[in-house]
Amino acid sequence: MAEEVDYEALPPNASLGVNMLAGALAGITEHAVMFPIDSIKTRMQVFATSPAAVYTGIGNAFTRISSTEGMRALWRGVSSVILGAGPAHAVHFGMYEAMKELAGGNAAGNQWLATSLAGASATIASDALMNPFDVIKQRMQVHQSEFRSVFTALRVVYQKEGLAAFYVSYPTTLTMSVPFTAAQFTVYEHMKKLLNPSGDYSPVTHMIAGGMAGGVAAGVTTPLDVAKTLLQTRGTSNDPEIRRVGGMMGALRIIWRRDGLKGFGRGMSPRVLTHMPSNALCWLSYEFFKVAIREQ
Repeated sequence: MAEEVDYEALPPNASLGVNMLAGALAGITEHAVMFPIDSIKTRMQVFATSPAAVYTGIGNAFTRISSTEGMRALWRGVSSVILGAGPAHAVHFGMYEAMKELAGGNAAGNQWLATSLAGASATIASDALMNPFDVIKQRMQVHQSEFRSVFTALRVVYQKEGLAAFYVSYPTTLTMSVPFTAAQFTVYEHMKKLLNPSGDYSPVTHMIAGGMAGGVAAGVTTPLDVAKTLLQTRGTSNDPEIRRVGGMMGALRIIWRRDGLKGFGRGMSPRVLTHMPSNALCWLSYEFFKVAIREQ
């Protein structure tokens, strides 16, 4: 009978390969499971000109999309996420664990500064890889999208708008993702130590800590996510002002002029609803895969 792995005895500074593979598997799992809610979030954030593309809530959006376009529409673009999420999350978690070890985040106590630095470094690297896939995903998610294939979308967007279309939202993504990731990892590590001070392998702890971390981080960064969506979907808009917007400040000004303060909260409910269970699942998967891979 194989000897049971002692989770506490596993070194916190596992090999880079273990952390990257665990992160890749966790990322694919996270995004694929919660994708329909993410699709609803994207549609609620887009400034649509057609009444048919304006949704008042998660239930309203789900009912109307499924009844008029079919359930498959809620999964449109998931292949882009799967293609990008594996490599991006591998880089994300690999960088996170490497930087946390380098900054002293594995020492005793609540090393919030080290984990924040590690989380921010991780997202800078992973978002550079993921941003083009995210643009394609959102182009496929919007109401009446012309795209059904990731590679068709990639080719058409590049031909019509050039390489800049895939990175026009990158500064906004970083402005949002760095505090998002720093908050997420800080809350996660704090809650994990608070709920499980012994350090034993505890799936329930990883789920609760991950869910709370995801919900907090998603809520506070929603305004920037609205701006990111506007930038990433600008090529699908019939509005000349939106099509010409060139950066984060321009997107924020459009949101403020057209919708006021409430515009920065567009899609907050599905965003939080997506990130709480997806982060819980992501951390649960990540911690599980780390143990499983180390055991092998």
